[in-house]
Amino acid sequence: MKKYIFIPILLLLLTFTSCFNDADDEERIASTAEINDFIYRGLNFFYVFKADTPELADDAFASSTARNEFTSSFDSPEAIFDFLKSDQDRFSILVDDFLALENSLSGISLNNGMDFGLVFFPDGSGNVFGYVRLVLPNTSAEAAGLERGIIFNRIDGVQINENNFSDLLAPDTYTIGLATFDGTTVTPIDQTVLLTKIEYTEDPVFLTKTLDINGTKVGYMMYNAFTGNFDETLNDAFGQLQAEGATELVLDLRYNGGGSVRTATDLSGMITGQFAGQIFFTEQWNDDRQAEFASNGLFTTQTRNSTPLNSLNLSRVYVLTTGRTASSSELVINGLAPYINVVQVGINTSGKFEASTLLYDAPAPNFSRSEANPAHTYAMLPLIFKTANAAGNTDFEEGLVPDIEISEAFENLGQLGEANEPLLAAALNDMFPEPVAPQKNTSSFSRELDIKNGLEIMVLDY
Repeated sequence: MKKYIFIPILLLLLTFTSCFNDADDEERIASTAEINDFIYRGLNFFYVFKADTPELADDAFASSTARNEFTSSFDSPEAIFDFLKSDQDRFSILVDDFLALENSLSGISLNNGMDFGLVFFPDGSGNVFGYVRLVLPNTSAEAAGLERGIIFNRIDGVQINENNFSDLLAPDTYTIGLATFDGTTVTPIDQTVLLTKIEYTEDPVFLTKTLDINGTKVGYMMYNAFTGNFDETLNDAFGQLQAEGATELVLDLRYNGGGSVRTATDLSGMITGQFAGQIFFTEQWNDDRQAEFASNGLFTTQTRNSTPLNSLNLSRVYVLTTGRTASSSELVINGLAPYINVVQVGINTSGKFEASTLLYDAPAPNFSRSEANPAHTYAMLPLIFKTANAAGNTDFEEGLVPDIEISEAFENLGQLGEANEPLLAAALNDMFPEPVAPQKNTSSFSRELDIKNGLEIMVLDY
């Protein structure tokens, strides 16, 4: 089941060209029962946690009629999906518009270019302020001059709080009101920035550079998503590091929520290169699918476009992580660990060691886009197998634990890619016998609001 996944939020519009329609020309709308049946069939076939839900067992119903009565008893696709999901499943999703999901998985979204965090006021009021983490190029945020570390507390003049932030940040256009923070008090300032979302394709290779530290060439790469469409860009970036003589690498995955399994495998081959053909990961499917579908993921020597990998042949890599580091990012860290010294710097990762694939309402086993039921746009992205590294390590529900623990904090973000940026400084100071960059205390005094800025996903797309 080897699929490419590509994304949402477009509604299908029915266009009528006359005052009456021939019955053969009318678009049929699928019933809830029909969509519910698709959800059941997909989870019954592929769900990695199938054994956790008795109703998904192949012998759960005495007849197809009994099964249909069960699936029809739910009043919405979301209801049956939630019922059938395992309690240990944090990541499977159901969408009512697969077009939008396809775009999202390809790096296409409505985006104003401001990646941000939200922090509670220290006074216990429930109010929050935002801080800019990252500004994407060629976006409204970049044009407005926003920079990493800028603080804001209002959207269209309304104070942000824990209850209204989603609604305030949802429109395609809004104005943020800037503020200052002295450690105790948030003070609004008379400056606003207008931001507008556009359809945007993000290049996940955000920053690539080589630092000269005490005569050693240290490569640095901030990589923000495992997007298959940009595999050649990723390989070219490693070609740049190779040409610049990098003999060490700091891979910044602090904001990388995952993506393509194949891209993760290729990236690991770019970091190394000396393990071609050896096991990078193994797969653990449900009992019914293991024998037929499970295969070992092997270190590669070329991209999916048959371009030879630009490999650094390293025996050590430093990886920067936060709680937003997930899925395919964790696959790289875990998969490399049996082979080279992986020094993790930051905090625990998300803890997503399962892979997904996009299932459309089509016959098993492919559940393919080409055979999808045209009467609706529901699709699922269920967890279909667990990954383990060559040493068997998996099930890290609490995330991968750093070797060097340091939190990114809004009060001392630093400039990405600069030697004194706190997380990069921690890596460099461990890399060299003598400290090469000053480190400030980065412990936050305020709680961050847990928000999701993207999918945490690892997609099977070999």
